Amino acid sequence: MIAYTMVGTQDLNQARAFYDSVFENMALEVCWEDETCVSYGKEDDLTFPRFFVGYPFDGRPANVGNGVMTAFQFQDTRQVDRLYELAMQHGGSSEGEPGYRPQYAEGFYAAYVRDPDGNKLAFVVYPKE
Repeated sequence: MIAYTMVGTQDLNQARAFYDSVFENMALEVCWEDETCVSYGKEDDLTFPRFFVGYPFDGRPANVGNGVMTAFQFQDTRQVDRLYELAMQHGGSSEGEPGYRPQYAEGFYAAYVRDPDGNKLAFVVYPKE
């Protein structure tokens, strides 16, 4: 259902350092890039949703919306832990260290980060049923 998500940046090189590291660990590939943006996904699978980061098309500065977040789902809590570490090492900031969040559901495990521009990401493991 989702074709792609795009977040804005003020500095594409800085954003690339962050997202290249995180998405490589998620086995996502650079699918397209130019001097204004880059997309990540599965290059040979057009049905797989893509994630773009780039300069806004209208030329105005990128800004971050309060309450906007992209979440990525995993099967193993160790992957969440690793992605959180990579995000912190590559210019991200913490919005919630990895851990269980029983207020959402028993067994729900997540970490929340912001990229260098302040865009919020979540790495989550849903409870096993």
